[in-house]
Parts: sequence; structure tokens; C-alpha cells
Amino acid sequence: MSFDRHQLETFAVVIETRHFGRAAHVLNVSRGAVSQRILALEEAFGTLLLIRDGVIPTPAGETLLRHIQALKLLEADTVQRIKPEGVGRTRIAIAVNADSLATWFESVACTIAMENFALELIVEDQDFTLPVLMRGEAIGCVSTASRAPTGFVADAVGAMEYECVATPSFCRAHFPKGLNLHDILAAPAVLFNRKDGLHTAFLERFLGFPISGYAAHYFPSPVALLTAVRAGVGYGLVPSMQVQPLLDSGELIALAPNDRVFVNLYWHHWENAPSNARAISEMVMQHACEALTQLPPASPDKRDERAVED
Repeated sequence: MSFDRHQLETFAVVIETRHFGRAAHVLNVSRGAVSQRILALEEAFGTLLLIRDGVIPTPAGETLLRHIQALKLLEADTVQRIKPEGVGRTRIAIAVNADSLATWFESVACTIAMENFALELIVEDQDFTLPVLMRGEAIGCVSTASRAPTGFVADAVGAMEYECVATPSFCRAHFPKGLNLHDILAAPAVLFNRKDGLHTAFLERFLGFPISGYAAHYFPSPVALLTAVRAGVGYGLVPSMQVQPLLDSGELIALAPNDRVFVNLYWHHWENAPSNARAISEMVMQHACEALTQLPPASPDKRDERAVED
């Protein structure tokens, strides 16, 4: 079957705007025209592509959206090869977790943006970026998932290293005997958000048994989280890349210096991608290898107990 370009574009804009009316405004057509194009597309495929309640793609719609994104990149790559001065910026999106963006991925993003792209960064928890890619909303993502879904590739990029830290005065007030169950349940922790399971995983690993019910503040920004810890609001896990100078100066103290947390990260991308998309993956891999901790591969019978895996 042949694809109708107006229908494909309309489908992509509807998904992007999450609204038929806003899509009509972007496309400069009537709302009725948008509905007709979506219906015609679904009739051509003989299946539902869009769930109207919430305006989200069905699994078939996700597959189609990935095709549309790949087609745009392929066309831009072709124009670039034939007429380099005539190509405009191609819109792309990448899903990345906030800690990566605040540390090593920031330079990657700037490098990509300097190329002929209009870049959108979709910030999600590292355990929730993969669905963004699978829905066709991004061309790649940083994730903790080591296994790639069908049609994708997962490349290991290294591990983010985290240190559990607090101010000296906070430690004296709340952990005079060091980290222990009694004080952990009473002392306020600083977490990123309610999706953040890293702190609980660290405590369970440190104590050797499951734990819940501890007091927690939520600061959904790496900068805000570190600022809260520095202000003595609570203690928390902070990327070592951010906190090392503060440890060196004595402004913060490592509560468990022998129990740093390593979170293995993977770059997920399309298995079959145009050359410009492959170039982006190469940029990501290069920056990651230089910035992230490269842990030795675990033996088949014993995985690295320091690493938090999916």
C-alpha cells in the first residue's frame, strides 16, 4: 500500500499536540479535516491507530509513528547529501533522565544541537524513558533497561555513580552513630520524585532487608535536590560528578563511602536507522564512554553487587 503524506503528517502532529483542535491549528486546516485524515489512515490500515480518549497511539499507531520519524530523518539525510545548503533543521526528540542531563548528557545535547537538528529533550525517570522511545516520540533514549524491545538496540554506555551525602551538621544531628535503621526511619531523605526508587534500593542494599516508611522530601530537579542537601534539609543520593568538589571541600560528608551506588545505563535506538540518526548514537556513545564509570563485565555466575540493574 502507498502512504498519504498529508495523513502521515496529520497523525504525527495529533500525537505531538495530544489534541485534534491544536493539530488543526498547526496544520492550518479545519478540525474536521484532521479527523477525516485520521479516519482515512485507519481505514487504509484496517486497524485503530489512535485512542481518542487521551489522544495516544495504539501499538499499531506507535509502529506507524516510528516509521514517520524515520522517514523524516531519511529525507533530511538525502537532502543533505544532494543539496547541503538547502536543508532545514530536522526536528528530533531524545528521552533522557534528569541526572544524566544535569551531568554527562548536557554536553552531548549541545553537540547534537550544533548539528542540523532542532532538538527536544524529553526528561523522564531513567526507568521510564524506554516507553517514550517505543511510542515513537523519540529517536533514542537513556534507560536502565538492558534488554532492547524488538526493532531496537540497547548499547551499554556505562554507569552513573551516586554518593549518599549530607552536611556535617545534619550528620551530627541525625546520624551521630552513622547510618542505622532507627535513625534512617526518623531522618528526612531528599528524593527526586515519587518514581525515584534509587534511594530505597540503596537503603535495602545497605541494611540487607526491605525498608519503607522513612520520611522523605521531593525535589524534582538534580540542582534543587543538591541544593536541599547542602541546605541541611535532608540527606540524599547525588551523582558523584556533581558532589565530588563538595566532598573535597568538606561542605558535605559521605555517609556510606564504601557503598556507592552504580546505575548501569543503556542507549536505546532504532535497529535500522538513517545515517544521521546513527551519527547521533555515535555522539552519545563517545561522550558516555568519556564521562561515565566503565564497570568491568560481571561474570555469568556473579553480577556486580554495587550496580543497580533493571
